[in-house]
Amino acid sequence: MSAYAYQTRTEPRLPDPATRPDFYAGVPTKRLIAWVFDVVLIAILAAIAVPFTAFLGIFFFPFLMLVLGFFYRWFTLSSGSATWGMRLMGLEMREADGQFLSNGTAFAHTLGYTISVSFPPLQLISIALILFSPRKQSLTDHVLGTAALNRAL
Repeated sequence: MSAYAYQTRTEPRLPDPATRPDFYAGVPTKRLIAWVFDVVLIAILAAIAVPFTAFLGIFFFPFLMLVLGFFYRWFTLSSGSATWGMRLMGLEMREADGQFLSNGTAFAHTLGYTISVSFPPLQLISIALILFSPRKQSLTDHVLGTAALNRAL
């Protein structure tokens, strides 16, 4: 059985924010700080990659960041259910059944995130959902049934 008190052997699921608010306490702020950390890290990786593009990467740097960021998020979410920024902030992503993200869900979540940041209205909706929904879920989280939780100690 997992360390999460909300999981049972018969019906594991995401914790109910009404009975377990500790899993969602401070999540919007932590997600923002984790996002800033991840974006800075991706920018550094993209800057390191520019010479390997014969410096052509300077002309499409935002696209380079988007591509590197996609793979960074997908690989970190699929290997530990959290990006390095999320791990730093004590967050982890969980599927609707309370389990860590599978490779497929990590890919779908990364794709949803990438689409959201590519279209500002979708990103604004996502931010509003993180701030005001009970489980602090983004637009992609709502579609996939995932949620960012405070890591159990």
